[in-house]
Formats: sequence, structure tokens, C-alpha cells
Amino acid sequence: MVYDTPTTMKPEEVAAFMVRAGVKKHQDRFASVFLKAFMAGAMLSFGGLLSEVLQGGAGGLTTSNPGIVKVLGGFVFPVGLVMIVLQGQELLTSNMLVFPMALVKRAIPWWSLPVNWIIVFFGNLAGSLFFAALLVHYSGIVSADPYASFIKTFAIHKAHDPQWHQIFLRGIGCNWLVSVAVWQAAGARDTISKVFAIWIPIWIFVACGFDHVVANMFSVPLGIMFGAPLTVDQYIRKSLIASLIGNIVGALFVALPAVYYYLGDDQLAAAENGQVINDRSSDSSNVGDSEKERTA
Repeated sequence: MVYDTPTTMKPEEVAAFMVRAGVKKHQDRFASVFLKAFMAGAMLSFGGLLSEVLQGGAGGLTTSNPGIVKVLGGFVFPVGLVMIVLQGQELLTSNMLVFPMALVKRAIPWWSLPVNWIIVFFGNLAGSLFFAALLVHYSGIVSADPYASFIKTFAIHKAHDPQWHQIFLRGIGCNWLVSVAVWQAAGARDTISKVFAIWIPIWIFVACGFDHVVANMFSVPLGIMFGAPLTVDQYIRKSLIASLIGNIVGALFVALPAVYYYLGDDQLAAAENGQVINDRSSDSSNVGDSEKERTA
């Protein structure tokens, strides 16, 4: 008998998939994880650069309608995460969702979480700095005004003007939305659906001005390279640490409820078999068996 495959995975199936993804990431080689993280830092920086080019070049519109410029800047930024997800790269903020879920279900050892986060953190940082220094600063593609001035102003706005607790709270809002985007992308079965699933939450977080620790690894150091009155020490103590901790908390707002809702022992076993919780008929058990082997 032929069954129609739903266009979107059920939430319990997505939750089980996240646990399996955590196990797969845990089993990956450290060198591979670092290289994937390096690429992810560069990919996210492409989106960050496009957003800054749009906003920096819209001085007249910023004066008359700054809200529209923020919305437009947020609209183009998600290209970075789309490339990361479709290529299977390693982004720290998405691993803040996956690893706690796998750890709570005891699918991975406790040390796997800090080891992965440390490797991915420095991989993302290396990729972001490589992109900012070589492909943006030294290439001279945005060295003239209004872009250079905007880049400096943007870095000050991100890492100097807000207080520590404000950056922390903005980090929570950011990775709550990023985690929703990653969750939705994992549940989508086709490429176009994945793109839309990612795009909308990321658009919201950028337009609203929340803080993403990896995105800031590009924008703030780039501002420093262009002469913004910031030091590396100031950036680390204020922006980087605050946004990092805030991003962890934001991811837990998605990860922990998902474990509670969908990953009880009986629920996890059913989801692994492609069954729909609350409807464990023979029909539902046959639908989605192939999803066990699916990758994001």
C-alpha cells in the first residue's frame, strides 16, 4: 500500500532527529569538525557583509525611515545560515540546541558538549576573521564611505554602546530564533521548504537587533580593523562573552522544552521508528521509516 509522505516531520520526529544528529556530530573527527566550523564562520560572514553593504549604502533611507533599512538588512542576512545548513557545516549556535538535547537523553558523554563547543567556537572565529581580514578589509571592497563609516558605527553599536546585560538579553532572543530556524529546517523535507523555514526567524532576529555571537565575530572585528574606537579586550569582555552566554540560554529555551514534550523514553522509541505519538496505528508506523537515515 502506498502512503503520502507528509511535507513536514512531526515535532517528536524532529526531536529524535536532533538527538541522532548530536550522536553523529559527537562521532565526527575533531579536524573535520574544525574545518566545517571554519567554513560556517565564513558562510555566515557572507550574509553579514551583504547586510552591512545594504544598510551602509542606504544613508538617505536611514535618515527618513530607519526601520525599513533594518528590515531590509535583516532580509538579506539569512543567506549565510541557509548555506551552512544545506552544506552541513558546523555552527556553534545550532550546536547549542543539538548537544544539550542529546546530552539530556544520555546519547552522548558529558564531555562531548564542551569539546565540540570549544572546537566549533574557534573554528567559527577563525573563519569569520579570515573572511573579515582577507576578503573584506584587505580586498578593499567596502573601504570607501559610506560603507567604511557604517562598518565602524555598526561595531560600536554592537560592542560598545549597550550594557553587558543588554547584550546578554539580546543573545537570548537571537538564539531562541536561530534554534527555531534550525528546528524548522530539520523538519522540512525539501530544499525550498528548508530555505523558507530558516529565512523567517533569522530575518526577525537581525531586523530586531538581537546579538549572535558568531555573526559578531565578523562585524565587530571588522569594525576594529576599519578603525572603530574599540579594543579586542573590550570586545571579548563585553560583546563576545555576553552574547555567548545569552545564546546558550536562548538555545535551551527550545532544547529543554522539546526534550520534555517529545522525548520521553517511550516517545523517543516511537519517533525513532517514524511513528506519530498519540496515533500509533499500523498505518502511521509504516510512514516515515526511511527518516531514520535522513540527514539535515
